Amino acid sequence: MRDFFHFDSELKKLCEQTDAQIAPQLSALDETAAYNTQKVMHAFAECRVSESHFAGTSGYGYDDRGRETLERAFALITGAEDSLYRHNFVSGTAAITTALFGVLRPGDRMVSLTGLPYDTLHGVIGLRPEHAGRGTLCDFGIRYEQLELVNGEIDFAGIGEAVRGAKVAYLQRSRGYSLRRSLGCADIARAAAEVRRANPEALILVDNCYGEFVEREEPTDVGADLIVGSLIKNPGGGIARTGGYIAGKKELVELCACRLTSPSTGKEIGCTLGELRSLFMGLFFAPTVVCSALKTAVFASALFEKLGYTVSPRFDEPRADIIQSLILGSPERLSAFCRGIQAGAPVDSFVTPEAWDMPGYDDPVIMAAGAFNMGSSIELSADAPMREPYACWMQGGLTYPSGKTGVLLAAQSMLSSGVLRA
Repeated sequence: MRDFFHFDSELKKLCEQTDAQIAPQLSALDETAAYNTQKVMHAFAECRVSESHFAGTSGYGYDDRGRETLERAFALITGAEDSLYRHNFVSGTAAITTALFGVLRPGDRMVSLTGLPYDTLHGVIGLRPEHAGRGTLCDFGIRYEQLELVNGEIDFAGIGEAVRGAKVAYLQRSRGYSLRRSLGCADIARAAAEVRRANPEALILVDNCYGEFVEREEPTDVGADLIVGSLIKNPGGGIARTGGYIAGKKELVELCACRLTSPSTGKEIGCTLGELRSLFMGLFFAPTVVCSALKTAVFASALFEKLGYTVSPRFDEPRADIIQSLILGSPERLSAFCRGIQAGAPVDSFVTPEAWDMPGYDDPVIMAAGAFNMGSSIELSADAPMREPYACWMQGGLTYPSGKTGVLLAAQSMLSSGVLRA
């Protein structure tokens, strides 16, 4: 059998040991994927999806049957009353921004219960003086506060006081560029219960990016009023070419639609062009693609722990998103790791990733992402800000064999560069 990538013999042995070690975890992931696949299939059947729904509209997109059917199906899948599931959202951040401006009004207060949000939200909220005047929430008289984490966990005891009088209680499911634990649906249910006790009128909004189909439930199943995410992450299954979603209470989704389009048109317009087939197909494949990404993360966690690195989560810990963080400890190791991930990409494998000043981020960011869809985080990628402790956040893997190979190439790159061992 050909050795296409000429992996080091020691690395091959570690791979075999890792395969045996993680077998029970991979089996459990397959069971979750089977459940979520049936959930998607049931929703498609309930909504009577047919080939006629793949024909796109142009112009205003009035009476777009495919769009309406897709949004009904996604609402069923997520336990929501309604959804916006559209290619028109240019990113997950754009969908979150639409949701926040949709439900907040001047004088309202938003409280983040998971500490400082992801970097790209800083400019949306208006956290620094240089953000002023660009149409931030603060520009519109919306106040922002945050409840700090305690030892990397939500301060559940502090939620009641924090949300008194607040309009939105905001939860970021994924860790972002931090090393805290990501939030499972059990965590979100507990936080939602604390919010309801203290302030029944508060809206619970969850940034669900990277978390869709990881568990058998979604935050809207356990108390969230709105969930928001990106279609070039989990729910697009690596097939959706762009887009985002908002799902939740019907009246809130309509308010968000009024920000996406206009107050006079709401959900009634939005042409789909030629995107519907890829959106339907991506959603159908999403549970198994997410499973592949999770398997890739479990393998990376176990392998790099054997190599002496601190990893989070560990291979046998519960997972709430597809992200695997690895503390590599030096810019040389971080760069070598990203070069290996890039070498394992099906697209642009020959490119060398370099850190650069990416818009929306506070530090130079290095990103390995050779993808069929530019920036798609459900395809194997790794990125990190170039700052201490030089941790890397890896995610994705359209198939487990390709994802696993990418992880091995990352380790091989570090070995070839003389920086593999911690």
